[in-house]
Amino acid sequence: MRALRIFAFAGLAASLFAQARVAGPVSGFVYDRGAGRLRPILGIPGASLMGDPVESGYDFKLVVIAPAQDAAIVVAADGVVHVLRLNSAAGADRTIDGLSMAPERIVYSPSGRAAAVYKDGMVRVIAGLPDAPALGASFDLTAYSAPGALALSDDGAYLMFAAGGSMRLLSNAGDNRALIEAADGALAAFAPGNHDAAVVDAVAGVVMIRDAGGNAALQRIAAADDSIRSPAGLSFSVDGKKLLLASAGARGVSIFDLEGGARSNLACDCAPGSLARMGNLFRLNEAGAEPLWLLDAGAAEPRIVFVPALKAE
Repeated sequence: MRALRIFAFAGLAASLFAQARVAGPVSGFVYDRGAGRLRPILGIPGASLMGDPVESGYDFKLVVIAPAQDAAIVVAADGVVHVLRLNSAAGADRTIDGLSMAPERIVYSPSGRAAAVYKDGMVRVIAGLPDAPALGASFDLTAYSAPGALALSDDGAYLMFAAGGSMRLLSNAGDNRALIEAADGALAAFAPGNHDAAVVDAVAGVVMIRDAGGNAALQRIAAADDSIRSPAGLSFSVDGKKLLLASAGARGVSIFDLEGGARSNLACDCAPGSLARMGNLFRLNEAGAEPLWLLDAGAAEPRIVFVPALKAE
């Protein structure tokens, strides 16, 4: 049965690669929860369509696609966790030795080099992604009831999480400290490639934390306003020079220039529910019956574009 599962995953990756090759440019991949399948986004930002679901022959329990869109962590219906390559003609699929939990939550680091998998108050780090996945640090959150936001540094050494009215930092060396007070709904993000971080909180506003694992110097980027009080997602840009904040209440995205200090706001004909990196884009909602909205933050003039909604089948 194990051999059959691996063969099925390998076939899925090969199918994805072949579909991308035949269809032309692929902007990324999304998980269509309604169909329980992965779909490619065919075309370029502003001129793209949702591709046909890729048949796999089995059911997904949980799928989280890597920020670079080169892999996905997949929990199969039998609870086995796989790392599936999405751009490999060979259809590479790997399991993680020693990982016995079927995660409830999966959070990638900013560049996708590591991921945190969470279940019942325990976090295990998967390092060496995407090609050499192996278990890294363990973090015990059982002392905290239902921790909120989770964020993992690229090296897998630090985990931020919201609990007990603060945003806390755990290290793989056993350190555990509060970084900043944080109300319910606060979000956190690490910068790519280092230990700088950011927190958005309804009271404190948007705060940068320089070297969160070291002296953790705080710098307020913006005071709380209506957009900050209803955050849906927080992320750094791919180059780490901007901070991006999606707001459901403000129906748009705020972009903070961390070098120049300027702030710009982009309106969306949507109420963002997330801010997930998708290659050079950021996904603002889930794929489904409504249009899929994408932030093209890397364009000369950042913009929000959409992919037409899926047709009812």
